[in-house]
Amino acid sequence: MSIPLVRLSSLDLLRGFVAVGRRLSITQAADDLCLTQSAVSRQVHQLEEQLGCRLFVRQHRGVAFTAEGERLFRSADGALQQLQDVMGELRRSEERRPVTVTASVGVVGLWLLPRLAALQHLHTGLDVRLSASNQLSDLRADGIDLALRYCSAADAPADAQRLFGETLAPVAHPRLVEEAARDPGALARMALLELDDPRPWLQWRGWPLAKSGARGRAQPAMLRLNQYDQVIHAALAGQGVALGRLELLQPLLAGGQLALLAGPHGPRPSPYAFWLLQADAAPRADVQRVSEWIRAEAAGTAALSAS
Repeated sequence: MSIPLVRLSSLDLLRGFVAVGRRLSITQAADDLCLTQSAVSRQVHQLEEQLGCRLFVRQHRGVAFTAEGERLFRSADGALQQLQDVMGELRRSEERRPVTVTASVGVVGLWLLPRLAALQHLHTGLDVRLSASNQLSDLRADGIDLALRYCSAADAPADAQRLFGETLAPVAHPRLVEEAARDPGALARMALLELDDPRPWLQWRGWPLAKSGARGRAQPAMLRLNQYDQVIHAALAGQGVALGRLELLQPLLAGGQLALLAGPHGPRPSPYAFWLLQADAAPRADVQRVSEWIRAEAAGTAALSAS
């Protein structure tokens, strides 16, 4: 018949007993537990008093089990070993668990990655995993800590934090922009780089550059790509004019790798914005650090966009 939980011997006493049983030596058990021999002896003696039976008999070198002690050891050793294994796994998983951040392929490549060195410099030793995906994820089910979402205010979850809005304007390699400034007709000969996306504000339709054919000239060539970072890589290579999402392109514009087209080509506001979602309302410390860093970087992006 089992005893009530409240009358179960303390874990300290059982730990001392198991340590002695594993070594069959009080001296070695004391070393394992970082205790004195007398402290371990008292633990064993106290447990014997609670149980009303002897658990060990002293021998010339070490100790030996009594029948009762051997029976208790078989059960207690297995239970404590299971605790050691499970608690060790939990601690290792917590220590080694990276902060997982998901965002679309374009946002990861154009906004997060260029800034990641600053995060690593600010928090040395931080383990961050970026998951680039255009699919919506169930954050908790997929083991994701933070997500950057691109949506309207109406579609943003109630607990989402707005990071920055979006402004659109044509961009191209500086060489093409200079060519267009010298010869306005050159624009009609440049290919338009378009994201293959159903959202109309991310497409060229409705922009003056896409209406060259209406003025009696040939319709401009169109190159469609299914990832926004591919669109921008094509623009960086001088393959045409891209519809720039300016908040994502700030480093490239500031560094002179891309340039805005002058003239009546924008910029225009987008109906969508970028939002931050957290899987947990009270995240662990590393997740909180990354979340704070993302919000700080986003504030800088918003400030530059407003200036």
